[in-house]
Amino acid sequence: MLRVTGSLSAVSSPAAVTFSAALRLSVAHTLAFSSPPPHPRCLSTFSRSLLGRRISSLRPRVPSMYPIRLSGFSALKARASFSSSGSSSPSREILVQHVLVKEGDSELFAELQKRILDGEDMSDLAAEYSICPSKKDGGILGWVKMGQMVPEFEEAAFKAEPNHVVRCKTQFGWHLLQVLSEREPVKDIQVEELHSKMQDPVFMEEAQLIDVREPDEIATASLPGFKVFPLRQFGTWAPDITSKLNPEKDTFVLCKVGGRSMQVANWLQSQGFKSVYNVAGGIQAYSLKVDPSIPTY
Repeated sequence: MLRVTGSLSAVSSPAAVTFSAALRLSVAHTLAFSSPPPHPRCLSTFSRSLLGRRISSLRPRVPSMYPIRLSGFSALKARASFSSSGSSSPSREILVQHVLVKEGDSELFAELQKRILDGEDMSDLAAEYSICPSKKDGGILGWVKMGQMVPEFEEAAFKAEPNHVVRCKTQFGWHLLQVLSEREPVKDIQVEELHSKMQDPVFMEEAQLIDVREPDEIATASLPGFKVFPLRQFGTWAPDITSKLNPEKDTFVLCKVGGRSMQVANWLQSQGFKSVYNVAGGIQAYSLKVDPSIPTY
């Protein structure tokens, strides 16, 4: 199983994500900045924090709050080939890596293209030659979807087949890019639908229900059948999550209002979980719309 691992980033606060992307599409088609800390962002609003440092040097590490082992990228580093065909879906998300050189550096661009075809790691070449800030991460731009990139890059990326290198030119220069992986976004489930499903004993037996709130929150309000995986204790249960949960089963993630659960749902999907649902509105919505006897806090 291919596993792409890393630390969690706040879904609800795109401005807080770290230095990861470049060339983000903006109204003025210029480099955009966000804070804290200020940094240019191109192509994607997604953080590279799900991916850690350069692909070529990924290894177990301990982030300050939510530690997790990093593994599995060796499976992504197949010998590159060049392609200009692929498919696109409005809901599809892709994990993109690229090297960016200045428009006038045609000789360097040709050399890098040849070296990639000869089997050199794009991560190393990006770190040495790319002019995009993502060079610090081996050219990794993170997970992106349609509408988040400048048009020329978006067209090339979403037509590319996984692990096939394609070329494109934008106002920022020439790119060699490849799609490392693709996925469908995490799905929301409304609390009314979840409640209906929970009335079925077969569902309660087969589904994986997890609550990522903290123990004191659980003591105040909880739903039957949910196993507790506190987000603050991420480092204690994340490294061997596939021994605790089955990636092939439907997995439903709950928190207070839906933010923390979306973080965990996205992370679970990055670990290879096939069908992950975020409980929209969390237990607070469940109390307001389904069962008023459940306390709100």
